[in-house]
Amino acid sequence: METPLASLLGRDRLIVAACLAAATALAWVFLWRMSLDAPGHAMAGMAMAPTITPAWFAGAFGMWALMMVAMMLPSASPMILFYAKVATGSPPRPGVVSPTLVFAGSYLIVWFLFSLLAAALQGLLIKLGVVSAAALAVGDRRLAGALLIAAGLYQVTPLKQACLDRCRSPLSFVMRLWRPGWRGAVRLGVIHGLYCLGCCWMLMALLFVGGVMNLAWVAALALIVLIEKVAPIGAWGSRALGVAVIAAGGLLILGASATG
Repeated sequence: METPLASLLGRDRLIVAACLAAATALAWVFLWRMSLDAPGHAMAGMAMAPTITPAWFAGAFGMWALMMVAMMLPSASPMILFYAKVATGSPPRPGVVSPTLVFAGSYLIVWFLFSLLAAALQGLLIKLGVVSAAALAVGDRRLAGALLIAAGLYQVTPLKQACLDRCRSPLSFVMRLWRPGWRGAVRLGVIHGLYCLGCCWMLMALLFVGGVMNLAWVAALALIVLIEKVAPIGAWGSRALGVAVIAAGGLLILGASATG
């Protein structure tokens, strides 16, 4: 007779979903706590550091890594849960890390590497005076508008659409690239992470427009990413967003020119 514990542990996808929800919630809680520290405490001190010290870089990387977990895990959950369903078909091996955990971890490693680059870019832009040290946002509205236009244009490129198609189709993606074992999980997680990066990197760059630690702006971009990947809007929705972002960028530049 199956014990309650065995029954619970057999519900792999339920456990995976709970872990994804917990990781996302914890990331948002930590970001909220960090936002309370800025602008008066740790984050402001990190942002305004005159030199890029190891401590500064570790803090900036930690901030970006938390944001990537908070923003990207919800949109990646359908893919991770589908992978868990497929991986469950393979008999478990005692002492071996769950392939689903390896898949999700490999996916996040791609975004953690992106976080390293983003933290370095943040430090460079602060040093150059392009990004405000206090708000962690682009100070020149013309430059912010240009960044919006660039992001909008990227939305309608074939590369964006190809990457988005892969992210929106868990069944075809996993079935086409499936390999058994943890090596297959690493491979699939990295490939999915790269497709996801190709889909969303310009949207992540827009964090510098509204403010990297502006949680309302962070949440808005996370919602856009989620809608793009899971809502039945198709390619037209992504292109419509691109047009809207281009228009917003143009209005920002015109407004800055009129007042400047």
